This record gives sequence, C-alpha cells and structure tokens, in this order.
Amino acid sequence: MADIQTERAFQKQPIFLNAKQVSAKKRAQRWYKDVGLGFKTPKEAIEGHYIDKKCPFTGNVSIRGRILTGTIMSTKMKRTIVIRREYLHYVKKYNRYEKRHRNLAAHMSPCFIGVEQGDIATVGQCRPLSKTVRFNVLKIQKAVSGSKQFKKF
Repeated sequence: MADIQTERAFQKQPIFLNAKQVSAKKRAQRWYKDVGLGFKTPKEAIEGHYIDKKCPFTGNVSIRGRILTGTIMSTKMKRTIVIRREYLHYVKKYNRYEKRHRNLAAHMSPCFIGVEQGDIATVGQCRPLSKTVRFNVLKIQKAVSGSKQFKKF
C-alpha cells in the first residue's frame, strides 16, 4: 500500500469494498470494469497496483460519444498525451484537397506501458477531465518500424 501513495492526496479506488470480505481473504481485491464497445480491459489494469480516478478501466469515467484515432505527438505531460488527427479539406475553387490537422489532448491511464511518440492511439469521448481534456485512451497500437510507411495519405 505504501508504494501506491505517491501523490499528495490519499490514493484509493473510488469503489467501496466490504471490509469483512477484504479481511477474510487477507488481500484487497482490485476493482475494474469493461468499457464496452468491443475494447478489452488491459492486463495491467486488472493486475496492476496503480490508482487513477480518471482511468476508464479502474476509475469513475464512462465512455460515451465519439471514438477517434490519431498519432501520438507528445507524451511529456503526466498521464496526458497529445494526439494529431489528420484529414483532407476540399477547396472548391481549385477542385482539390488540402491536408489539415487538429491536435487533441487525451488522458492516458498508467495501464498502458511503453507508449512512444508515433504510436496509434484510439480514444473515446468522456466527461471533461480538465480544461482541455475530454477524451480517454482506450487502445494503443505500436508504430510500424521502417523507413517510410503509408499512413493516411
């Protein structure tokens, strides 16, 4: 329990566990859930020891609304990543398309280990978690290693 307490505030899972059951088994059970929509709960979320109240698998956040995909641009913030979403915009005057992009901040649970810049992240919309964060990471796909790979365009 001492290794979980790394923050200034006391860290515990927001779900009440019956004290009689915990003392009988001599081990606290970890609460987790299935977010649905065909996304599997990561193994680290089930077996891990982290506490994150904004995690879609072990916290008090429900996924509803849009499901988006993008490339991870930055992992410099604590438990937050920046995702770049590229799309084509049609210009009627020239009868052509131009590339555009949007950056999107998303909360990334500690259950995703070894995430690097360039990986593909699938995020789901949730309630506002902070000033700019309205999405939660649901799945990470490792980037294909190689010289020049086909992305979207």
